[in-house]
Amino acid sequence: MPRRPGTPRLLRQLNDRSALELLLSGGPLTRAELGEHTGLSKVTAGQLLSRLEERDLVAVVGEQAGGRGPNAALYGVVPSCAYAAGLDVLPDRISAGIADITGALVAEVSVDPSDHEDPVRLVCGAVEKACAAAGVEFSRLRAFVIGTRGVVDPRTGDMRFSLDLPSWHGDVLAELRRDLAIPVTIENDVNLAALAERSHGAAAGVDDFVLVWAGIGQGLGVMLDGRLHRGFTGGAGEIGWLPVPGEPLPTDVSEPQSGSFQRLVGGDAVTGLAGAHGVGGRSAGECVRTAVAAGAEGFLDELAGRLAVGVAAVAVVLDPGLIVLSGDVGRAGGAVLAARVEEAVARVCPSQPRVVVTEVEGNPVLRGALESALEQAREQVFSDTV
Repeated sequence: MPRRPGTPRLLRQLNDRSALELLLSGGPLTRAELGEHTGLSKVTAGQLLSRLEERDLVAVVGEQAGGRGPNAALYGVVPSCAYAAGLDVLPDRISAGIADITGALVAEVSVDPSDHEDPVRLVCGAVEKACAAAGVEFSRLRAFVIGTRGVVDPRTGDMRFSLDLPSWHGDVLAELRRDLAIPVTIENDVNLAALAERSHGAAAGVDDFVLVWAGIGQGLGVMLDGRLHRGFTGGAGEIGWLPVPGEPLPTDVSEPQSGSFQRLVGGDAVTGLAGAHGVGGRSAGECVRTAVAAGAEGFLDELAGRLAVGVAAVAVVLDPGLIVLSGDVGRAGGAVLAARVEEAVARVCPSQPRVVVTEVEGNPVLRGALESALEQAREQVFSDTV
C-alpha cells in the first residue's frame, strides 16, 4: 500500500483533525491545553487555532481564569459549521431530525406519510420541514441517514426486503442522492438503535453487545469489535425468522408474522399471552407496562421465558456478554423484565450474558440515524480543513 509523504499540508490536516476531535469530545480548551493534549507547541497550537478560526470552524467561547497573568481564551467548535439530518421511517409516521456538528439536536419534526406514496417526495418534504424548524439552510447539511424496517442490500445500499414499505424498493437511494444533492445512506432501523445505544445508552463504550428489539416485530443489532455486523446479504439480525421448537416453520417469507420466533413473541403473541393471564392493554407494550405495574409475575415470567429462547440462541453463537432489551416491549418491561430474561437465559445458556434495558432517551432509531450522519459530516469537515 503506498504511503502518503509527510508534507506540511498533510501534517497540518492531521493536526487540525486531532484538534477538532479533541474540542468536540473534551469541550472548550485553551491554547495551552490543546497543545498539551496534542503534543504541539504553543506557537503551533496558536497557528492551528487561527487557521480554524479563519474557516469558521472554531471560535472563542469563554475565558479560563489563570494565575498572575490574563485569563486564557477558551476555544470550542462552532456548532453551526456543519449539520446532519436523520430520519426514522415507519408506515404511519416519519420522524426527521437535524443536529449540529456537536451532536446537539436543533429540530425534530413528524410527517404523515399518507399524503404521498412516493418515498423521495416524502423524504424531501420531511427534511425541508425539519430544516425550516431548525432555521438551517438545506445547503448546510453535510450528510443524511434514513432508518427503515427491513434488509438493506450492502452492495447497492437500497432496501432489499421491506414488507411494511413496498414502495421503497428499487432505485430510491439513487433518486434521493440526486434530488437532495448530499450523501444519503439507508440503514436498518435496529442497527441504528444499536449505534445509539453504544453512544448514549447502556452499551456506552462496549465493543461487543447485542441489542434485542422486542415489539410488534423482532430484530437484532449486533455490534462486534465496535462495528455493526450486517451479514453477507445485510440480513444479520432478522431474529423473527429464528426456528423455535414447537412453533411452525414459515411457509412464505412475504408474510411478516410467519417467522417462528415472531409467532412466539410478536405483538399478537404478547397481547394473547397477556389476555390469558388477565392482563389488559391495547398493544403489546401497554400490556407489559400494565403487568409490571400490577406485579403480574406469571405473565412476566412466561414472557421472559419466550424472549430467552431468542436471547440464548444469540448468546451461544456470538457470546456477546451484554444483551440490551429495546423496542416497545423491552422499554415497557424495563429492569423488571430484563432481570427475568437474564435469569431464564442463565438456566439454559452456559455463557450467561448480562441482560439490561435500553437507556437511550427519545427515539432510538432517529438518534442512531443522526449519530451515523454526524460521523459522516465530521469526516467531511475534518478532512477538508486546509
